[in-house]
Amino acid sequence: MRVLLAEYTRFHDPALAAEGEAMVRVLAGSFRRCGHEVISPEKGDFASELERLSPSADAALVIAPDHLMAGYTQILEEHTHNLGCGSMVAAVCANKRLTGKILARNGIDIPGEITTGMKVIKPIHGCGSIGVRLSEEAPGEGEMGQELLQGDHLSVSLIGPHVIGEACLYYDPGPPLALALNRQDVRSDRGRFLYRGGETPADSPKAGEILEVAKKTVKVLGCQGYAGVDLVCGDRITVVDVNPRITTSLIGIAAVMKEEIADLLIRGSHGQLPPQVHLEGRVRFSKDGEVTRL
Repeated sequence: MRVLLAEYTRFHDPALAAEGEAMVRVLAGSFRRCGHEVISPEKGDFASELERLSPSADAALVIAPDHLMAGYTQILEEHTHNLGCGSMVAAVCANKRLTGKILARNGIDIPGEITTGMKVIKPIHGCGSIGVRLSEEAPGEGEMGQELLQGDHLSVSLIGPHVIGEACLYYDPGPPLALALNRQDVRSDRGRFLYRGGETPADSPKAGEILEVAKKTVKVLGCQGYAGVDLVCGDRITVVDVNPRITTSLIGIAAVMKEEIADLLIRGSHGQLPPQVHLEGRVRFSKDGEVTRL
């Protein structure tokens, strides 16, 4: 099978390029080990590259900042089999305020939105920790303020099964597949939050509850393919962000998971996920792709 792996930041966002390169390296290695041919965009307009390459691919996966995911995913959907989240869901998840409202209506705890006092300010349409800061100032245009939560910064990496066409009317492919619970290395530098990587798999006395919240989150939103759910776990288990795409945690997960991520993505795209994956050992990973066994 010919697979298009399209990662945006390598040629178009120098601040995130090393992170993007690390994710593609892990994915490409897995697809090749599974016997597939991998193609990727070259320099130039990213949308034009997707239009050029996707018709010749049997399947494709795009990785891009959240606010760009929907448009680029739609190009793939028009030409080939998309292994990632659908364009409509990607558009919803890109809007942090809308995502929060949907989750809250379904009984999932989210940070309260506030406008005064010390608060976390983040872009409504943002990617990772970029632009996220702690401040008493008023949120600017295109930003929102949220309560500061105390607790462990964790994430859950999952694969949501695809259900396509008329099968949606009568077939339930089963729950999302949880790959791992990850601990995030999030630090504050002069009020700005910086994501440095993390550890996986992580332990927590509330691990079972956290996984159930994450699974409910991706089901409520309709996420298909790989997704990452960021949470703060203290007195509450609070969902702070949902990424409908490959996340940096995959760099660590692939180093401890016996299964191939490529095989899981393909199986998930046909609604045929296994009940669980098998992890061996624990690693620390950086956002630039360095992995250290613990």
